[in-house]
Amino acid sequence: MGFVRVRVGVFNPAVPDKAMEIDGIVDTGAIYTVIRRDILEGLSIKPSGRRRFKAFGGYVERDIGEAGLMIMGERRIVPVIFGETEDTMVIGITALEIFGLEVDPVRGSLKEAELLLL
Repeated sequence: MGFVRVRVGVFNPAVPDKAMEIDGIVDTGAIYTVIRRDILEGLSIKPSGRRRFKAFGGYVERDIGEAGLMIMGERRIVPVIFGETEDTMVIGITALEIFGLEVDPVRGSLKEAELLLL
């Protein structure tokens, strides 16, 4: 199966009426969502900290924060990594879990997950 491509709305939780639509991919192997810094800063979203991540055969440091996402008509606040200019927008598994979504490998799309209350 190839990548699952999605169109996602991104918004500042403090100003939810102003949103930007961007294209990205779903990566169930990624924990966090990555959105380019220029997009987040354009929405006045500021970093809340900085973390070290294993990537590209070594380690990188990136700013982290929270952003609002709109996927399949739903709005949620998710943790995000402030990506660099060359970084692809990635929806990670944490965002999928917050939205209650999963990948449908047959259709190559997102679908509502069967949620377990355990």
